[in-house]
Amino acid sequence: MATASDDRGAVVITGASTGIGKATALRLDNLGFHVFAGVRRTEDGEALQREASDRLTPLRIDVTEQRSIDEAAEQVAASGLPVTGLVNNAGVGTGGPYEFIPIDTLRMQFEVNYFGHVAVTQAFIPALRSTQGRIVNMGSIAGRMAPPFVGPYSASKFALEAFTDSLRVELAPWKIGVAIVEPGVIATPIWDKATETINQLRSDLPEEAFALYGDAIEAVERWVETSAETAIDADKVAKAVEHALTAKRPKARYLVGGDAKQQAIVAKW
Repeated sequence: MATASDDRGAVVITGASTGIGKATALRLDNLGFHVFAGVRRTEDGEALQREASDRLTPLRIDVTEQRSIDEAAEQVAASGLPVTGLVNNAGVGTGGPYEFIPIDTLRMQFEVNYFGHVAVTQAFIPALRSTQGRIVNMGSIAGRMAPPFVGPYSASKFALEAFTDSLRVELAPWKIGVAIVEPGVIATPIWDKATETINQLRSDLPEEAFALYGDAIEAVERWVETSAETAIDADKVAKAVEHALTAKRPKARYLVGGDAKQQAIVAKW
């Protein structure tokens, strides 16, 4: 892949409105990549542009809609820029006791965190083949170790681990590198959303759920509050993505954060 600071080609990033996606988009823009920053709302793209150079282009894309993905791929192709990287970052998180999780909620978790990534990857593989580009999937330490009441999110990240491992071998003949980044707790707006999700969960769950799981649910709420206080900066994850896209010998997996490394050890046992 191209390495000159003024000729690094284009990188497509999904879920670039906030958090890890935004930090990655701005970091790669600063490094000289032309960044197609995936957003779902026009105003999010405009806000991101104000913080970046003219190399950054907002890309309207909803990873749960095939038509949106196809239109985004067409827009990137029309630019004429060589696509040297794809970062599958879009994601959502749901949770609760499996006994009471609506199946439709579970399906949506996978639509965004798994099926969406597969669909976007399919759309850009031909472009990446011509440049021997690289694919970076945004996993989580929850993809190695599944805590209680975070089952749907963890299951989607476990699936992403399997997708990454299979894809790496399948695309090896064309020298397309495939890596996965596994962050621990990162300081992003997702923690505000986690609090909102818990509040919504409380309003949606039947009284029986609290009778059975009330103490455990409260423990998870305390963990969310503590984790938000010790979270590390999103740019540390962006730095790992940079290495996966540019290093001569990238890793297959990138653990980011002390908590992620500790949990990885625990997961082995």
